[in-house]
Amino acid sequence: MPKTALVTGAGSGIGRAVAQALLQQGYNVALAGRRLDALKETAAGFASARALCVATDVADPAQVVALFDACATKFGRLDLLFNNAGAGAPAIPLEDLATEDWLRVVATNLTGPFLCTQQAFRIMKAQTPQGGRIINNGSISATAPRPNSVAYTSTKHAITGLTKSSSLDGRKYNIAVGQIDIGNALTDMARAMTQGVPQADGSVRIEPTMDVSNVVKTVLYMADLPLDANALFVTVMATTMPFVGRG
Repeated sequence: MPKTALVTGAGSGIGRAVAQALLQQGYNVALAGRRLDALKETAAGFASARALCVATDVADPAQVVALFDACATKFGRLDLLFNNAGAGAPAIPLEDLATEDWLRVVATNLTGPFLCTQQAFRIMKAQTPQGGRIINNGSISATAPRPNSVAYTSTKHAITGLTKSSSLDGRKYNIAVGQIDIGNALTDMARAMTQGVPQADGSVRIEPTMDVSNVVKTVLYMADLPLDANALFVTVMATTMPFVGRG
């Protein structure tokens, strides 16, 4: 029986690449994102019997429940959740950030993964065989901030807490929870890195990037582990990007 995965933020970037790779690997995949047309583009060329596109705002509890209900109805179970949907705020000084921008980022980047994790737990603990895996997209920002990134960085640090707590709480249900922290994968969102981005010392520099395929390979590695093993935290990054050293 094919495994079933659910990918949020599947309409573009890393989410699209991972969803397509899972489909290529034989998974049934529920694709979630705000724009149905983008989800259908991701699923194009794959059998409709194996791809379910559901327009979803992960910050809306009712829409998240409907998403997971649709997945369970179509595929019968859930083996993998990739909490990938995310949003950023304008790169402006902390004191100038609008409250509505802060709340929007928290809703998408933290409340959304919590709501999805909650629904995944409910399905995974009730199904036979019991259990499954959840992978959270933490980002390099789960460890180190960029200048003027208080909303995004705060939520990504919080994802680490969600990963640890849900990993602990999932043990009794055979649910493994891990986190992938990604640095400078060359998606449309990260293309600015190739033009120059602000650094901690006030300079603007071009940063090295890596191909998205490296992220896909890492997610597949984590996903394919048996449930008695877990990659709790994995960092995949452009080797020479500014992160490990001072600058």
